[in-house]
Amino acid sequence: MGKYIIAGNWKMNKLPSETYDFVKEVVEATKGAECEVVCCTPYVCLAPAVEAAKGTHVKIGAENLHFEDSGAFTGEISADMLADLGVEYVIIGHSERRAYNNETDETVNKKIVKALSKGLIPIVCVGESLEEREAGITMDLIAIQIKKAFAGVSAEDAAKVVVAYEPIWAIGTGKTATDDQAEEVCGGIRNILAALYDEATAKAVTIQYGGSMNAKNCAGLLAKENIDGGLIGGASLKAPDFATIVAAAK
Repeated sequence: MGKYIIAGNWKMNKLPSETYDFVKEVVEATKGAECEVVCCTPYVCLAPAVEAAKGTHVKIGAENLHFEDSGAFTGEISADMLADLGVEYVIIGHSERRAYNNETDETVNKKIVKALSKGLIPIVCVGESLEEREAGITMDLIAIQIKKAFAGVSAEDAAKVVVAYEPIWAIGTGKTATDDQAEEVCGGIRNILAALYDEATAKAVTIQYGGSMNAKNCAGLLAKENIDGGLIGGASLKAPDFATIVAAAK
C-alpha cells in the first residue's frame, strides 16, 4: 500500500515565535520514525518551521495554496511561493475551507494540478457530513469528490497524491469513525482510484484517516489494511501525543 505518512494540521494555532522550538520538539520526539512525518502550519509559521526541520526527517507542509502562479489575488499564496520557502506538502480541500472559504471540487482539482506541476505533494481531503452518512450516500459523495479531484491528473502524478478521508462529523468533535468504518471508506477510496487508473496506482496512493485521530485511538485505525497514516488536528499540537501516533504508524 501507499507510504505511511503522519501529517499534523495545525489549523489556526501556534505563533511564528513558538514554531521553531515546537518543530524541534517534534523532531526530537519522533526520532527513529518508520513513516514520513509532516507538520502543516499556518502561512506565517512556515519559514521558522522549514528552518527548524532543515536536515531532519520532518517535512513541512502548508494548509492551502492558490491555483494561479501570480496576480491580483489579495491574501492568497502561490505554489511557487511555498516551494521557494522549502515547503514539500500542501493540504487541499479541507472541509473547513470548503465550508468557510467557498472551496469547491473544481477549485480543489485546479489546486491539485498546480501543486503537482510545482513539485508539491497534495494532501487532498474528502469526507461526508453526518446527514450524508445517515442517508447512506457516503461512498456516492466521496466517489464524486475523488473523481473531480483527480480530473486531468495522470496515473504517474496520481500515485504521488495523498488522500485524507476526514468524515466532517468527526473533525474537532471528539467523535471518531470506528476502525471498521474508517477502513471501509478508505478501502472504497482505493477501489475508486483503481477504477479511475489501475490497481498499481491505487496501491501507490497514500490514504490517511483524519477526524479526531489521537494517541488513544490511533493504533487500531493504523492497523487497518487501507489506512496508510493520518491527518492529525488537535493531537499534532502536543509533541508527545503526535509522537505516539507516529510510533503507531509502521
